[in-house]
Amino acid sequence: MRRFTQGFYGYVVALFVCLAAAGLFLLIAPQSREEHIPRLDYSITVANFGHSVPYGVYAPQSDPAGWVPNSNKIAKGENGAQVLYLGYATAKRQHAMFAQSNERPAAGFASRMANSDKAVGTQQVGDVTWEQRFRQDKNQRSLVRVLPEVTLVITGTADWPELAELASVLRQRPQG
Repeated sequence: MRRFTQGFYGYVVALFVCLAAAGLFLLIAPQSREEHIPRLDYSITVANFGHSVPYGVYAPQSDPAGWVPNSNKIAKGENGAQVLYLGYATAKRQHAMFAQSNERPAAGFASRMANSDKAVGTQQVGDVTWEQRFRQDKNQRSLVRVLPEVTLVITGTADWPELAELASVLRQRPQG
């Protein structure tokens, strides 16, 4: 018995026992090959945001087909302004975020969310014109819309058509 607890043979036996146990564990442990992106409901966050700001909040009327809402929060922006963030995994499994705030100056909020202050063009979504911004080193595209009461930014690694898809479902909800 002593020869299996010492030297090279002992090492080989211990290694074999450990590998066999690990292999057995991998065979019987449940494994999922499906992608799982947690879906988070943002309706309460949007409602709470609507009660805390003096304007009608913009929010998706419905989520674009195949998109998964996976994050949402209300945060403090510059000068105490409230900021609403809604995050998504798009149908092409890229990232997109919708942010809105009445932070002033509006240009500062838009530039911070887009990580750029330079417009590269415009994009028509329905009857609304959005400003396009692009930051190449981050592969970040942004659509910006500055309104008198609120600034809207849709940004992420999603391509322009996907960002426009999110812009197309945004609707202003009544104040309150």
